[in-house]
Amino acid sequence: MMKKLPWLLSLAIVWIACSCSVSISPLRKEILELERDRVLIAADEYLSADIQTITEVTSSRSAGGPHDFYSEGDYWWPDPENSGGPYIRKDGLTNPDNFVEHRNRMRRLSIIVPTLVAAWTITHNDKYALKAIEHTNAWFVNEDTRMNPDMLYSQAIFGRVTGRGIGIIDAIHLVEVVQALMVLEENSLLTGKSLEKTKDWFTQFNTWITTHPYGIEERDNGNNHSTCWAMQVAQYAVFTGNDSLLFATKGFYDQTLLPEQMAANGSFPKELARTKPYGYSLFNLDATYTLLHILGKSYPQVWQYQVGDSLQVRKAVDFMAPYIADKATWPYAPDVMYFDDWPMRQSALLFSYIAYGDDKYLELWKTLPADSEEDEVIRNFFIRQPLLWVKE
Repeated sequence: MMKKLPWLLSLAIVWIACSCSVSISPLRKEILELERDRVLIAADEYLSADIQTITEVTSSRSAGGPHDFYSEGDYWWPDPENSGGPYIRKDGLTNPDNFVEHRNRMRRLSIIVPTLVAAWTITHNDKYALKAIEHTNAWFVNEDTRMNPDMLYSQAIFGRVTGRGIGIIDAIHLVEVVQALMVLEENSLLTGKSLEKTKDWFTQFNTWITTHPYGIEERDNGNNHSTCWAMQVAQYAVFTGNDSLLFATKGFYDQTLLPEQMAANGSFPKELARTKPYGYSLFNLDATYTLLHILGKSYPQVWQYQVGDSLQVRKAVDFMAPYIADKATWPYAPDVMYFDDWPMRQSALLFSYIAYGDDKYLELWKTLPADSEEDEVIRNFFIRQPLLWVKE
């Protein structure tokens, strides 16, 4: 019996190795090969990154307290004809003197945490997961440093309003953070009080954005803001187990988002009417398809939903794909700023491939840049770690 033990042990090891190999989908294997170096180089750097929350820096123009997220409207500028008076709007032109530190810190969180968790999925080294949890505890759990679960003071305009509903879009960068948290929870790395309090934070936040007048205003905005509202609500509902809210968000997509935003040819007319039609079309496409990817886990039929004979959501990616592949063919006006910085590795292409199985989406996605140093791109590019979204 003792002589057979090594042979049995070897057989068990081979069986485990084969089982692990079989469990990795071809797509995930391909993305692992593509992402490994990029993710691990960044994650190793982030292991020593200090933890930064909004409580460490405030603006004298904020009407809130140290735990309140504060930002100012991008396209609002001093009035040259009324010095010291209310700001005036210049669509598409970002005022470089606005207070942006809270937004920068939230984006920093959205880069660091998903990268660390993506590194854990590659290595299964708990040092990456533990560091990610340190950051999220600081933002959502620890009383001294946590952010209040609302956006009452975001997108303020000097001389006009202390906050606006459209400021909720600043929080789109929490969507991938939550995706990372769900990976940690699924693997029993995020547990106990940290998990309980983090879920409580997002429960409160989702309640706020679905009931407060600012949240209702954002829901009914009508353009990419409505899409991003729904994308956030759906993701946080999945994380907190709010099935009824997830179902309601699906209904909002079916009855409102698709019929009111997409034209029969797959374009988004409200985005094409902006001064940055290319960038905003890409942005809304990514938000729409990220929403569908989230909803599709429970309601896979959303990918086939259509209104009447012409409104089919797959047309949206098919409309933009040729202009992603060759921006020189874009038939509309170029963006007033940052036109040269797009496209990026748009998540809509990856999620389309997962939904429809057409290789052309994946092949195009793989040719595009995964990272950018341009702040405008970082602001509007919110899915950066595909390993968190593609399961084993």
